[in-house]
Amino acid sequence: MSRRAALALAGAGLASLAMPRVARAAAPFQQPPLPYEDGALAPTISARTVGLHYGKHHKGYYDKLNTLVQGKPYADMTLEEVVVASRKAGDAAVFNNAAQAWNHDLYWAEFKGGPNPPTGAFADAVKAGFGDLAGLKKAMTDAGDGVFGTGWVWLVRSGDKLEVVGLKDAINPLPDGKTVLAGIDVWEHAYYLDWENRRTAHVKAVLDDRMNWAFVSERWG
Repeated sequence: MSRRAALALAGAGLASLAMPRVARAAAPFQQPPLPYEDGALAPTISARTVGLHYGKHHKGYYDKLNTLVQGKPYADMTLEEVVVASRKAGDAAVFNNAAQAWNHDLYWAEFKGGPNPPTGAFADAVKAGFGDLAGLKKAMTDAGDGVFGTGWVWLVRSGDKLEVVGLKDAINPLPDGKTVLAGIDVWEHAYYLDWENRRTAHVKAVLDDRMNWAFVSERWG
């Protein structure tokens, strides 16, 4: 067994968790390229916000993570494995930066090619759980309202059902073994330049005008 495989199977039960693979990275961890031009999400998310959010905040998490994992077993793990292992180990500094790097990888990817409607089994799950897409969007918007301060709204698959959860700061559902389908950033850096204090309006606009639900449907599978 290779050193990488041994590390992946050791401690924290990583092999038993069904984790989505947004991007596989070897140390040093590499920030994925933005999948569109900075202005592609305007007016919902302006080019200025994208430039700062992706170019400063997201990049900063990767830079800090690479500094923190030097000489540690984390350096030989995938980014997803670092998120899970550091959370279980209580290594807050590594977790916060690894989680925010992963969170933002998904965040930018889910807007590419959108907006498109849900398809296939995911569309069926939306209907079963929320009545229709409008019901799902309302549940996610309400969850955003419930996050006090900074955090994320997550759409996850639990068996054949959908769950919407709002979590604080960098926390995501990966350490709980959940299949993460989509995430909405409700930190102020995600919206304040464009929407000021109207966070709820921003979340609604992102879900209505920018989320590629066909991408989310593919993650269901």
